[in-house]
Amino acid sequence: MHNARDHGLTGDGRTNDQPALQALVDELGAAYAADGRPRTIFCPSGLYSIRDRGTVWRSGVSLIGAGPAATRFALANPGAPAAATPLAYFTALQHGAGRGNPIADCTFAQFEIDGSGVSLSQYDVLAKGLGLQYVLRGRFHDLYIHDTPATGFGCDFLQDTFVDNLLVVHCGRLERQGEWLGGAGLGIGTGGWGSIERCTVSSCTTVRNGTNGIFFELQDRRWPATRGIRVLGCHSEGNRFGISDWGADGLVVSGCTMIGNHQAGYDVSALGTSAVAGRGGIVAGCIIEDNVWDGVAIGNTPGPYTLAGNRISRNGRYGYWQHNLAGGPQEAAGNMIIDANEFWDNGLDGIFIDSALADPDIAGNRLRGNGRQCEPATEGDGDTVSYGARSLIDTAADWRPNGHIGKCVTAGAQRAIVMGNSATELALAPFRPGAMTAWPDGTPSPGSPYRLPEAPDVRAGLTLAAAVDSPTIRDNRVWDGQARKTQTHGLVIAGAGTCGTAWVHDNALTGNAVAATRFDTEPSGGCWYHNHGLDECPGRPGSGR
Repeated sequence: MHNARDHGLTGDGRTNDQPALQALVDELGAAYAADGRPRTIFCPSGLYSIRDRGTVWRSGVSLIGAGPAATRFALANPGAPAAATPLAYFTALQHGAGRGNPIADCTFAQFEIDGSGVSLSQYDVLAKGLGLQYVLRGRFHDLYIHDTPATGFGCDFLQDTFVDNLLVVHCGRLERQGEWLGGAGLGIGTGGWGSIERCTVSSCTTVRNGTNGIFFELQDRRWPATRGIRVLGCHSEGNRFGISDWGADGLVVSGCTMIGNHQAGYDVSALGTSAVAGRGGIVAGCIIEDNVWDGVAIGNTPGPYTLAGNRISRNGRYGYWQHNLAGGPQEAAGNMIIDANEFWDNGLDGIFIDSALADPDIAGNRLRGNGRQCEPATEGDGDTVSYGARSLIDTAADWRPNGHIGKCVTAGAQRAIVMGNSATELALAPFRPGAMTAWPDGTPSPGSPYRLPEAPDVRAGLTLAAAVDSPTIRDNRVWDGQARKTQTHGLVIAGAGTCGTAWVHDNALTGNAVAATRFDTEPSGGCWYHNHGLDECPGRPGSGR
């Protein structure tokens, strides 16, 4: 254990402590290389100014503070306006990191990284809090990282590594509207060690980061998707995506909360660097709620994927949206499992299948009271209308509570997304993660006219709007128990959807606002029986068409 104060670091908030830190890391790293014994730098309470360059880290050197509120590293670049200035970094491109040259046997614990002092004219992927690659036997715990221009914790290829009790807030502040797809709270690249990377991320909280709260991204599409990664008991709130799987194999996400994220609480897609989506993952026992668009969005995956035992509620659009993004694989996802989940109070459908599936199993779910986006189009202006940073009030209105959830409200040339509403007030989402206002061009003037669009006519518990082959749909209860029902149908096969050779049985589909079922395309083949609200096999008289 080496006290930083004994090696030239002052912690007085005025002296640039970066040169002394770099010298100490180099000295201890050389000693570790010589005898294989790891060393630890202890930084007592203080404000350590790290200016104008990042610290190149060495194996066998740990950095420990006196606690996140006590030991604070303030990053800044006043003397080098183009310098990214991470606290610690070691990368393949800059420093030759690799399997044969990893960062090994390092612990980073019990301190704060403040990136608010780094000012750059454009996004720089190196402007992180921590940016290490090929980490072996790493330990990262009890860290508070905030306000970095790029990703807060941006470490790739983590083998036999634990990441726990990190609080990461408002990182990726230079990321704008998905331009870079970096700028996350925790961003972990995968694949560098091969098909298995043993990494556990637990009890971390990520809030208001530019893209993802937590994401895993296969870095090279030629590499095998990586197994061995777990995310346990984490909280992601107010990010663009809560938790994302962009190329892992068998990612386990358990006991997490994904709340108030802008695009989706949980995302699987080809948005990552390699345009490879995750597959074989399991999401279980999570709360996925109040996300501005969708609770769970899954696409571009070959499958399988399992969603089990989750509460997916009050999201602006769909509880679950199966879709394929352009630019990624478009083949049918095979063996998707949606089992024993609660879907309720989502703005549109509980489950909306918008891309092809083969052999899915949708079983034991409860889909109730969805379709909350039920209010008709409306507009207003004049003395009754006023605006706040994240609100629109019309005292003359009499809206159904949350009847406009998920809609885009237009005020002049600006648009904002409704997160919820009372009889007279719309609660609006920030225009991007980390923003304090819904209005990028300034709050509209009192009395400015606004307009809200019409609600869709069909808002079902379960909608098949793409080719679905050989599904098993069983033991689901799909209903609306509200006095004023909003979920129009239990099961819908849309005009763009097909349902072939299906095994559909023991579903309860009655109690919806319009009908148990709606088949704009008749299902073909298979076996349908014991479905309450659907008396006979589809295609026969009395089928419920």
